[in-house]
Amino acid sequence: MNTTCSWSGGKDSCFALMQAIGKGYKPMVLLNVLNEAGKISRSHGIPLEILKAQAGAAGLPLHLITSSWQDYEARFVHALEQLTDQYKLQYAVFGDIDLQEHRDWEEKVCAKVGLQAILPLWKQDRRRLVNEMLESRIETIIVSCNEVMGERFLGRTLTPALIDELEEIGIDACGENGEYHTLVVDCPLFSHRLQVKVVDKTLYEKYWFCQLGLSQRLYSLY
Repeated sequence: MNTTCSWSGGKDSCFALMQAIGKGYKPMVLLNVLNEAGKISRSHGIPLEILKAQAGAAGLPLHLITSSWQDYEARFVHALEQLTDQYKLQYAVFGDIDLQEHRDWEEKVCAKVGLQAILPLWKQDRRRLVNEMLESRIETIIVSCNEVMGERFLGRTLTPALIDELEEIGIDACGENGEYHTLVVDCPLFSHRLQVKVVDKTLYEKYWFCQLGLSQRLYSLY
């Protein structure tokens, strides 16, 4: 049951991994894709050192690759190939909920290297799902969001009250459509809580991002 996890650093991949572990899958390594400069994660804008801190707290190795969006698939498949050989993998866990094109892509890249894609959150009700995440003691903060939400939501801890607030302005409870992304600072997988702080906020290509601090060190997004 050896598996990797496509680890974004956010709530969905974290909860998907927790669910997979509960079903008997054995996590061997986390996989994350950084931007071309290798400074932040490709999707969530999370600094490299914070991703490493998450993996350290989870007691799992972290495999990092850098990529543009144009080369993403080829580099991702190559990474899966390497990890399958190194860790004798059979499965790969993903945190998608109901975007069929995402599932199709994940199953395609896994099939290329002989892995089975596992999506523990698939087709679950989004509001109920995010409530279950919070009840499962996942502590997560919003680290990027669209302009509809705006900078005032950056750095806020996800709570049921905050989800209500988001839904009132037309934002999906899970942010499944890319409205916002999160950073997990604590969860049952971690041996300790990460000490993360927001030190600045940046608007980049119509999307708001946090600049994050960890243990007195600051990490700029760009």
